Amino acid sequence: MATEASTSAAAGAGGGSWVEGMSADNIKGLVLALSSSFFIGASFIVKKKGLKRAGASGVRAGVGGYSYLYEPLWWAGMVTMIVGEVANFAAYAFAPAILVTPLGALSIIISAVLADIMLKEKLHIFGILGCVLCVVGSTTIVLHAPQEREIYSVAEVWALATEPVIVLAATFVLIFRFIPQYGQTHIMVYIGVCSLVGSLSVMSVKALGIALKLTFSGMNQLIYPQTWMFTIVVVACILTQMNYLNKALDTFNTAVVSPIYYTMFTSLTILASVIMFKDWDRQNPTQIVTEMCGFVTILSGTFLLHKTKDMVDDGYAAEGIPLRSAAEGLPLRSPRAAE
Repeated sequence: MATEASTSAAAGAGGGSWVEGMSADNIKGLVLALSSSFFIGASFIVKKKGLKRAGASGVRAGVGGYSYLYEPLWWAGMVTMIVGEVANFAAYAFAPAILVTPLGALSIIISAVLADIMLKEKLHIFGILGCVLCVVGSTTIVLHAPQEREIYSVAEVWALATEPVIVLAATFVLIFRFIPQYGQTHIMVYIGVCSLVGSLSVMSVKALGIALKLTFSGMNQLIYPQTWMFTIVVVACILTQMNYLNKALDTFNTAVVSPIYYTMFTSLTILASVIMFKDWDRQNPTQIVTEMCGFVTILSGTFLLHKTKDMVDDGYAAEGIPLRSAAEGLPLRSPRAAE
């Protein structure tokens, strides 16, 4: 009986229960995820400044130019983002995706604050409230997240990967059908591509993390072709995200790009995790409803940010202003901020 009780307690600790305390692996994943958010949030601003500097002397990224590749400041932002992504990659190796992904909300706060200080892109008080709602919704999801499914082989993850066909089809439709017509006027097009591809990359990163952990523990996963297929998918997804995120940052306001991108990316990633790993099969209806409330809270915050993008302290700007940069390439901001 004592042995059974001890085993049960150890299993509970290893599972990372929120009641009994997080496991050592989950704490490592949490710290890595928070560090990743700081680096990625700062990288948005550094890259945006590099894009603006490159656009002043060449063809802007938003209209198909690649002059930013010759801009050192953009590369500094890129290195910062890579550091953040590496930390993010490591976090997925230690903690479940449904715990790691929502913590990206912190990058929204970092981006918004730095955009206000460095880019003079003023964020209205209701925009700040929108950021808070995004964080509250993310926290709700994290606190009620299901325990991660045990995976013992990268081949098992490959067998679970049933959604990439739908994701790829939706991505190609956006790239070849909607971007040519609406890319410069509708923020959801560029960010939609980044988010769809991002959800696929997270699942692939999770698979690679599992493969590396199993390999280091003595079960070599490098002999499986699925490991290398997941590696190719990750590289292709990162390149695609980088390209279209640059276009979104160069065309639209950073303070709006960050939270919308976060919301779509988080929602699609958690949905992919639910489909692949059957997370909700291990939860009761109350937990699932609470998580859905977290989603609604995040979406409410994004909607608030969108509706107040042109609001000044004493009222609204003129209606009908599209969510995009001015024709001369200046970032969108309120009339008062531009003075």
